[in-house]
Amino acid sequence: MKVSVDWLKQYIPNDLEVNELSVLLTGVGLEVEGVEEAETVKGGLKGVVVGEVLTCEKHPDADRLSLTTVQVGSDQVLQIVCGAPNVAKGQKVLVATVGATLYPTEGDSFTIKKGKIRGQESNGMICALDELGLGTDHSGIIILDENAIVGTPAAKHLNMSNDYILEVNLTPNRSDATSHFGIARDVYAALKINHHSKANLDFPELKNNISFAGNCPIAVEVADYQACPRYSGLYFENIVVSESPEWLKKRLLSIGVRPINNVVDITNFVLHELGQPLHAFDAAKIEDKKIKVQFLAKDTIFKTLDEQDRKLNATDLMICDGKSKPLCIAGVFGGIGSGVSEETTSIFLESAHFEAKTIRRASMSHGLRTDAAKCFEKGGDPNITLIALQRAAFLLEKYANAKIVGEGIDLYPTPIERKEITVSIRRIQQLIGADIEKATIINILEALDILVSKDNGETILISIPTNKADVYREADIVEEVLRIYGFDNIPVTNRVNSAVVKSEQPDNFYLQNRVADFLVANSFHEMMGISLTQSKYFTEILPINSDQLVYINNTSNVSTDIMRPTLLTSGLEAIIHNQNRQQTDIKLFEYGKAYAKKENGYKEDAYLSIMMAGQLENESWLNKEKKAAGFYAIKEITHKIFGILGIQNLQVSKLEDTTIFSVGNKIHRGTQILAEYGLVQSKISKGFDIKQEVWYAAINWSSILKATKNNTTEYQEISKYPAVRRDLALVLDSNISFEKVKTIAQKQFKKLLKEINLFDVYVNENQLGKDKKSYAVSFIFEDTEKTLNEKEIENLMTSITSSFEQQLGAVVRK
Repeated sequence: MKVSVDWLKQYIPNDLEVNELSVLLTGVGLEVEGVEEAETVKGGLKGVVVGEVLTCEKHPDADRLSLTTVQVGSDQVLQIVCGAPNVAKGQKVLVATVGATLYPTEGDSFTIKKGKIRGQESNGMICALDELGLGTDHSGIIILDENAIVGTPAAKHLNMSNDYILEVNLTPNRSDATSHFGIARDVYAALKINHHSKANLDFPELKNNISFAGNCPIAVEVADYQACPRYSGLYFENIVVSESPEWLKKRLLSIGVRPINNVVDITNFVLHELGQPLHAFDAAKIEDKKIKVQFLAKDTIFKTLDEQDRKLNATDLMICDGKSKPLCIAGVFGGIGSGVSEETTSIFLESAHFEAKTIRRASMSHGLRTDAAKCFEKGGDPNITLIALQRAAFLLEKYANAKIVGEGIDLYPTPIERKEITVSIRRIQQLIGADIEKATIINILEALDILVSKDNGETILISIPTNKADVYREADIVEEVLRIYGFDNIPVTNRVNSAVVKSEQPDNFYLQNRVADFLVANSFHEMMGISLTQSKYFTEILPINSDQLVYINNTSNVSTDIMRPTLLTSGLEAIIHNQNRQQTDIKLFEYGKAYAKKENGYKEDAYLSIMMAGQLENESWLNKEKKAAGFYAIKEITHKIFGILGIQNLQVSKLEDTTIFSVGNKIHRGTQILAEYGLVQSKISKGFDIKQEVWYAAINWSSILKATKNNTTEYQEISKYPAVRRDLALVLDSNISFEKVKTIAQKQFKKLLKEINLFDVYVNENQLGKDKKSYAVSFIFEDTEKTLNEKEIENLMTSITSSFEQQLGAVVRK
C-alpha cells in the first residue's frame, strides 16, 4: 500500500523525519518496505535559482537575441544569451545554471552547458514556464515579484516541497489501516503514548445535515443482505464534469492513481482517505431509476471498464438497474456503459458494505485486484458508509457544482454494532511481560478508538470499533496495546526459562536434515520448487489420467493450474533453467509434496526427489577421467540414504510398466514401494528440451517415516575373532541380478555372513557361452564366539556353492 507522508500530515501534524516515521510505523505493525521521494516537478528544479538581470543589451550578431548579465548569488554574475522578447534590466527571473537538467513540459530532458551562441559566451539559461515543466506557456521568460531573494533555490521560492511515498506492507488482518486516515490514527496513538505529543487527530471536513430517510429519486433493492449487509447512496444533479483541481490530482498521482475527472477522482480520493470504496453511476443510464443488488445466472456476459467481455459466476454479486442489466461487479469493477463521462449531469453515488468472502471470490476469479476489492476483502467498516458519502458530497459540491436532490438512501436491516468484551488488566500485563500502568493501557485503547464502557477495577469492559474486524478476543486487545506501547519498550529479563519437550518419533525435521547433510556433502544442491505446475505437462509429455489431477483456479498465473502430482517436473524445470545458463553438470535434491485425487478426496504424500545429469565431478588435473551420471550413481546414492536411515529388510526389483523410467529399480517391502530410481525416458527429457540424460530418484518420504517409526539403536561389541574372506567366480544367466545372489547367501548364513560384495563382472560369449556372465563375489565370514577353522569355512563355501547351483543354475569357475 502506498502512503503519502504529506497527505498523512493533513490528519496528524508532526515534525518527524521520513526515516523516523518509517521506524514508528514499522513498530506499530505497519512495516515500511521502501521510501520513495515524489517530486512535484520532475528533477525538483535542482540547479535553478532566483536571479536578477543587471544588464540587458542587444546581441551584436543577432537581432532576436539579448546579451544579459544576471546575478545569481551574492558575488556571482553570469553572462547569459537570452532569446525571450520580454527580458529586461532589473527583472527577477529563474535561472538554470550550468549542469542543471531540465524536464520541459514537452520533449526530452536536457542539461545546461557552458557554450557560445553567435560568438558570445552563455553560462546558463533564463527560463520560461514550459522549459521548467511548470506549464505550457512559451511566450516569454518567468518574471518574479521584485521581492524575490537572489540566489534562492527555485523550489524553495515556489514553495514546492517534495513529498515522500511509503510502501507499507499491509497484512490481511489490518482492515482498519486501508486508508491514510486509518494509518494516521496509529501514528496519533504512537505519538501520544511514546512521544507525549499534544497533536490532535484532524478528521476530514464533511457535508452535514444530509437526511438518509430514503426518499431518493433512485430506488434500491437488495436481494441478499448477507452478501451486502448495508447499501447507502446519494443522488446528485447539476454535475459539471471537468478536470480535477491540482491538489487533488497531486494527491492521487503521489500514490500511483491516474486522475480521470473530478467526479471519479473524488471517489478514488475518499477511498484512499477513509478506506470506503465509492462508485458513481451516471443516473441517466440507470433503467427504471432503480438499483438492484443481486446475483445473475452463471455465464452471463458482462463488459467491464477495460472493455473485456467476462463470463460471470453464479456467486458474483452484481449491481444492476431496474431491468436487471448489470452495471458493476459489486465492490470490484465497473461496467463499460454506466460510468461517469463528460456528458454526465446527474449521478447516483453508491457507498456500500459487502461481505469480504463474496468480494474476494469475485476479485480472484476474474483477476481484478482493484483497490476497492482489496479494501473490502480485509473486512472494511460497515459504519463508515454515510461518513464517506458526506465527505464526497462536500467535495462534489465544491469541485463539481453538485447538488443533492431528495434524500439519501440507507438500507441497513441488521446494524453491526461495536463488539464488547471484558479484559483483565493483569492478563494484559502477563501476556506482554511488563507491568504497564492501567492508565497507560486505557490511554492506548482510547487513542485507537477502543472505548472503555465500564471500569471494574481489575477488569475493564471495552467496545471495539467496527473497522477492526480481526479484534474480538482478549488476546487481540493485548496485541493492540503491545504494538502501540512498543516492543522495544518491553524489558529483557535476566531469567532464562526452559522446558523439557518430548518430540514424537520419528523426528521428521532431524531425519530430513541428516539426509540433506549427507547429500550436500556429496556435492548435491537443495532446490525448492513450488507446489503448482502446468497441466499441459501431463497431457502432452507425461500422460497421467486427468481424473487424478488436482486442478486449481490460479488467477495470478493461469498456466500453472494444477497441484503437482510428482516432483519430477519441478526438477526438470530446474535442469533446463540451468542448462540454458551453460550449467550442465547438475546434482539436485528437493523435499516436497505430491498431490492427487482419490475416491474419497485427495492424497498428499511427502517425497524426497534426487536429480542427476552431466558429469559427477568437476574438471581437475588430479582426476582427468570423466565420470558421467548413470544408473549405478543414482542407485548408490539412493541405497546409502536407506542405510543412513537404518531401514532394513528391503527388497529391490526391476521397474516394469513405468511411465517415467526407461530403466530402473524399485525399493520395496512387499507391496509397499519406498523408492523408485532410474533413467528418465528420453521423450520426457526432450519434452522439456533437455539435451542430456537425466537420472531421477523418487523416495516416498511419508512411507520412510512410517518405516523408521519403530527403529531402535543397538550397540554391538566389536568381535575379537578374525574375519575370513573367500571369493567365488559364478557363471550365471545374464538375466540373474546380484540381488538374487545376495539374498540366497544372506538367508543361508544370517549369523556368520557379515558382508557380500560384487567386485567384478565378466562377459565373453566365446568363453562363457551365449547369454551368460561371470560374477566375481567376495564373502566375509565371522563368528563372534570363536575363530573359524579351515574345515568350517570349507563347509560354508560348499554349502553356499550348492545353493547357487540348485537355485540359480550357477556354475563355479575353478
